Amino acid sequence: MTASIPRHHPLRRLFTGLVEHVFYAKIGMCDPAVVEYLSDLLTNFVHVDNIYALRSARGRRLEEVAEMLTEAFVGPDLPPAQRNRIVHKHIGDYTLFWTGVYPENLRYLRAPDKKDHLIDYLAQGKRSYAIASELTEEGAHPPRVLFRRLSDNFEFCAYGLGLVRKGWEGLDPHSFRATRQILS
Repeated sequence: MTASIPRHHPLRRLFTGLVEHVFYAKIGMCDPAVVEYLSDLLTNFVHVDNIYALRSARGRRLEEVAEMLTEAFVGPDLPPAQRNRIVHKHIGDYTLFWTGVYPENLRYLRAPDKKDHLIDYLAQGKRSYAIASELTEEGAHPPRVLFRRLSDNFEFCAYGLGLVRKGWEGLDPHSFRATRQILS
């Protein structure tokens, strides 16, 4: 079960404001659905359990994309298309988070002793969102067109998330203290 931050929580409002500012004002990507999705992604990934939400059939936390592709178990009763949609959506989110927000960690995530050593996170993220788009049924939330836009604009979204990180790192000391209290 993944942890959730309530809709009106101050942390969610902080991330929403930062993402809106960066995407609307700084880089000119005026796509409310993408902005909302990215705000939710940052808020949800505050909890490490959400970053590593996929598990193996034995319940082991999957921490590498290669494992997520091959070992993810999301329930015995799900049709294969639904299972694949969930897995690829998560891989898209996971790779976008690391490439956009913490690209310096890619050295560790793709170290020579890791299964992900040869995985290109940008290419895999684009591919996973494209697959999630194809597997999303009409009327689903989030809609298939959103995953297609995330795939088509993956690099742009990663760049924007990097600017969002710089934004929260550049908060004035009072705001930073308030943010730390929210996270505690």
